[in-house]
Formats: sequence, structure tokens, C-alpha cells
Amino acid sequence: MRVISGKKKGKKLLGPKTLNIRPTEDRIKESMFNIISPIKEDAFVLDLFAGTGSIGIEFISRGAKKTVFVDNSIDSVQIINKNLALTNFTENSLVLKMDVLKALNYVSDKNFIFDYIFMDPPYEKVELYDITLDKISALNLVKKSGILIAEHDSKLSLRTEYNNLSIYDIRKYGNKSMTYFKNNEVHNDEGYISGKF
Repeated sequence: MRVISGKKKGKKLLGPKTLNIRPTEDRIKESMFNIISPIKEDAFVLDLFAGTGSIGIEFISRGAKKTVFVDNSIDSVQIINKNLALTNFTENSLVLKMDVLKALNYVSDKNFIFDYIFMDPPYEKVELYDITLDKISALNLVKKSGILIAEHDSKLSLRTEYNNLSIYDIRKYGNKSMTYFKNNEVHNDEGYISGKF
């Protein structure tokens, strides 16, 4: 597992210690970034169910200013912190060991609004997709020009809309799919303005 492009291109990252963590393969990650690139300058990113942190780290390497990593597993949080140290991205990051719904409430209370949100729940916990997307939409966490990407089993069909979030692209890679949402509602885009967590 490595950083594909940007400031830390080619940098090797630590992989999972357990089969419970399922990193996004490099080929899928590269395809995703080809679709959403170029990454906005000084973008603010939320990486949910972050696992090893490779997606959020890739965003920073490609120019994102800050990434918030969320995972409820102590093993994942330890790997994320080690990978941030390896890439010297610790100062660009906030790592939250929290249940995803508590974390979403936390970032909402901080008035954070994101340019990009990536979510990759455990495939078998299909209920987490609707619950998480409904919560993100209800809290208006995606900027009006922002993108949300959900990785999931190809057998799972997500709803076309979650309030202000609507599907604009779906890509399948064998048994995995990436569904892309955009915010179709205009709302206050100030959000993250202080530069500090």
C-alpha cells in the first residue's frame, strides 16, 4: 500500500494488522482520484471508517489542507497515527476514535463543512450506509460544491437521494462499487475558516 500521487508519491504506508480492516485497493483509489481531480486547493476532508488512513492521506498528498479521520477501532487509530507520522502529515490531521454518528455530531458542533467526504463502512453492515448518509445530509456537512464518495459492495444499491445529496456517478470494480454524491442544495459554505482544529 502506498501514496499514489502528490507530495508523498510512492511513500509506503503500513497495512492492516487484521482482516477486519479492508483498505481500498490502489487501482480503485487511483480511479477515484482521476474522477474527482484536481483536488481543490486547501480542501477540507472527512475520512469515515478510515481504516489505515490511506484515503485521507492521499487527499493531503494531493493538496488538501486538513483531513479528519474517524474510526472506532483502536487498531485502526494506531495505524492511522503511524501512517501520518510516516508521511509527516500529523499537523494536517485530526484523528477521532469515535462511533461515526458521534463523530458527525462532533464535527458539526465544531462548525466544520467538508469539500470531500469519503466513507467505507464494513460491507456487511449495510444499515450503516443509509444511517450515515442521512446524518451527513441532515447536518449539512457537505459544501455546496462538495463531493461525497461511498465505497460499497456492488450488490448494494444506495438511494438516489439523501435529502440534499444526490448521486451523479457510480463506478463498479468487480464486487466493489464507488458511488459519488454531490450537494444539490445551496447553503452556508463558510464552515471551516479558522485553520485550526
